[in-house]
Amino acid sequence: MDTVRKYLLRPIEVVIAMMLAVMLVLVLLNVVLRYALNSGITVTEELSRLLFVWLVFLGAAVALFERAHLGVDTLLHFLPRPAKVVCFVLSNAFMLYLSWLIFSGSWTQAVINYGSTTPVLGLSQSLYFVPVLIFTLLAMFWFAAMLLKSLRGRLTDEELVGLRDETAEAIAEAKSVDPH
Repeated sequence: MDTVRKYLLRPIEVVIAMMLAVMLVLVLLNVVLRYALNSGITVTEELSRLLFVWLVFLGAAVALFERAHLGVDTLLHFLPRPAKVVCFVLSNAFMLYLSWLIFSGSWTQAVINYGSTTPVLGLSQSLYFVPVLIFTLLAMFWFAAMLLKSLRGRLTDEELVGLRDETAEAIAEAKSVDPH
């Protein structure tokens, strides 16, 4: 995971930070120009919207690799390990399939919108679908890797359940306390 973090996630995080900085400067400049000079830069809205779409999907990819997405795992804490493995495999297989569906739909939309251009910048509308394609490719890689890891029997209990929160820790502690 350290190699993935160093060579994949860190550069994506840098790109996200740069996108945020560009969006901040563009929007702030546009607000100041509209307030002070009663004029603005027409490019800012369209470019900010495009950067925001990219930012969201690249951020979702980073969150996926860091296991930071929200999940409901309360039931999993009560299941024995074999049942946890079955739930893990089923959920990851389902997410792999859904990622493929989103990828294929986004690819179709990117091809359809390739010739359409944005009104101000004149860029291809398919640029709005490229970050979805990148995210789904990374997601499919992640889910396939997790499925292979689970089929090899190399998953820890923490990986099966996901992130532990205070409620989950209280449940685990209550299970381990001897009632006598």
